[in-house]
Amino acid sequence: MTEVKTKQVKVVPVAGRIGAEIQGVQLNGDLDPAIFNEIKQALNEHKVVFFRGQHHLDDAGQEAFSSLLGEPYAHPTVPVKDNTNYIFELDSEQGAKANHWHTDVTFVPEVPKYSILRGVTIPNVGGDTVWANTNQAYEDLPVGLQKLADEAWGIHTNEYDYAQFKPSETIDDEVKKNYRAVFASTVYKTRHPVVHVHSETGKKHLLLGGFASRIEGYSTSESERLLSIFDSYVTRLENTVRWQWTEGDVVIWDNLATQHYAIADYEDQRVVRRVTVGKDIPVNQQGEASKLINKK
Repeated sequence: MTEVKTKQVKVVPVAGRIGAEIQGVQLNGDLDPAIFNEIKQALNEHKVVFFRGQHHLDDAGQEAFSSLLGEPYAHPTVPVKDNTNYIFELDSEQGAKANHWHTDVTFVPEVPKYSILRGVTIPNVGGDTVWANTNQAYEDLPVGLQKLADEAWGIHTNEYDYAQFKPSETIDDEVKKNYRAVFASTVYKTRHPVVHVHSETGKKHLLLGGFASRIEGYSTSESERLLSIFDSYVTRLENTVRWQWTEGDVVIWDNLATQHYAIADYEDQRVVRRVTVGKDIPVNQQGEASKLINKK
């Protein structure tokens, strides 16, 4: 991939298989349509795009820009930040650390299409985020594993991931326990194809990550092995890009083309604010769609 430059917009790849920094753009709700189209094209090609120096954006400005990408998507269980319409705040001091590989909100059938994340309070050291290319992961699979994945279905739930939180941790972690209790206040279980066809690009992507609890038709131990094999292709270093945050950065990613991991290697507070927009019900190559199994 080579650097792309127009009169104003400059798209600079950050890694070989995923990710590009877009320079020369000030994000806002009244963005020139031609510039917005270039951002969308870069997003389709690179799957995650980075913008430095967007200090002018406040919560309202982030919401206004995000709405250009689609209809805002409210998180199914976590309330929005006070005095905002759609913002989901991740504050490390409230226990919000997404340090596991995942695609956002795959525990429901309608998965958000895009996430727009703004760096508000960034630690002096640490707190990077890594994204992975789930199409390249599928393409890297041996033919036999591709065929298995093409026909397989994964069961995703918001109960599974947070069940791993150990209640024996110190009293200081009570806030974290409360946060995770809110996250799983309504438990969803959804059946997704392990391989879905992207609605815009037509490419095949693995749809797994931290909310995938098992593979349908396989025992628990067999599912764990299969999930481990598939996810090992997603998280190969050559399929990833790592972003070192500074305050005022904005990152946009195609949620149905990626997984991501927020590295919890910092001691200072970290606050980022996310808006998710659009929604797709994943479909496999046979045209079979995801389906809600249970909600309680």
